[in-house]
Amino acid sequence: MTSSVSADERAALADSIHDVLRKRSTPESVRAAMRGSGRVDRDLWGTLCTEVGVAALAVPERYDGADVSWAETALAVEEIGATLSPVPMFSSAVLAVGALLASEDSDAAQRLLPGLASGEKTGALCWAGAAGWDVPGVQAEAGLLSGTAEYVIDGESADVFLVLAGAGDGGLITLHEVDASAPGVTVTALPVLDPTRALARVSFDEVSATAISSPPDIADRIRTLAWAMLSAEQVGGAARTLTLTVEYTSARQQFGRTLASFQALKHRMADMFVSVEAMRSMSAAAIAAVVDGRSDAAELAAAAHVQCSEEYMRVTGEAIQLHGGIGITWEHDVGLYFKRAQADAQLFGQPHTALQSMSL
Repeated sequence: MTSSVSADERAALADSIHDVLRKRSTPESVRAAMRGSGRVDRDLWGTLCTEVGVAALAVPERYDGADVSWAETALAVEEIGATLSPVPMFSSAVLAVGALLASEDSDAAQRLLPGLASGEKTGALCWAGAAGWDVPGVQAEAGLLSGTAEYVIDGESADVFLVLAGAGDGGLITLHEVDASAPGVTVTALPVLDPTRALARVSFDEVSATAISSPPDIADRIRTLAWAMLSAEQVGGAARTLTLTVEYTSARQQFGRTLASFQALKHRMADMFVSVEAMRSMSAAAIAAVVDGRSDAAELAAAAHVQCSEEYMRVTGEAIQLHGGIGITWEHDVGLYFKRAQADAQLFGQPHTALQSMSL
């Protein structure tokens, strides 16, 4: 699905999202949501969905969506990544919506996408096993799901689970729909390195599920989308980290001069800027390949995961050092970006896993 949205329209969309986040997502509200029910900001999510329609961007019009593309969704993901707002954008509007679209099951899409597009319901993708995302943690047999999915993003607050489950010994992965409140479903909140992204463990004890027709490579399709969109989030976070660092070093004085006036620190921030722009280019290439349905989309998404993960960790690590001791304290926001960078690099397979997939 090639985007038909003009550059001016995309800029206006980004500005609209930025304005809502500037007014409604503050460091105080982010930290309050981290301690709240489900560890999400439900009020902010409702505002983003009703005033901007962020959850509907990638959803086709026939399912009550905005019918644009993943390129526009990436704008929202990037802006939210810049504020670390704890809303189910990635879990519901990217992973859940993406899984349904990748399945090409029109009945399931008609049943689920309108609610996800409006933001009235949120979805979460259950996938990883204890060893990671290569082997699902849940097994499907005779229409029943058993097992445990690890690292489920926003699993505590989701209304519906889309479950990637293994079936037998043949390596076949199938997609299923389960109501989050169904008997036999147990959701356990997980302690996390990154407190701005809620993760849960979801266990299934012979839970009756609705099978969703999907192609054999459904997991690969979802991973490609996930890595490409995650890179957009990483760009937003890295860019914001750089801004925070420039602001701090421009205000903080040492030996009667601002820190930003020292040549060595200028060079380090210049290197951070180069890293952010390199991330932006790599992310844009991966997202464009996904939007256009190109054959090299998986390879570019893997490359984006490698580069953006490594650069995000480098940029936030530099920011911690340039902030001095205050950077690693709980009270300063730059520490949250450092934790997000570390956690993002592990999602859907570590960077070295992506490198292995590119070499195959």
